[in-house]
Amino acid sequence: MSTITKDMTIAQAISTNQNIIPVLLDIGMHCLGCPSAQAETLEEAAMVHGLDPEELMQRITAEIGE
Repeated sequence: MSTITKDMTIAQAISTNQNIIPVLLDIGMHCLGCPSAQAETLEEAAMVHGLDPEELMQRITAEIGE
């Protein structure tokens, strides 16, 4: 299984492991299929949603067990 990193786009991360979808939805990222998801990194998305990117990565790691 590939590791998800904060510099991956949302689309790349979902493609790598779909188990992150509930984490992203839980923090308010409801437009996972929109054009922004194709270009915006997890780090950028975290900042847009008022989260620390490291906190988002910790949540993802906890959810998918990486």
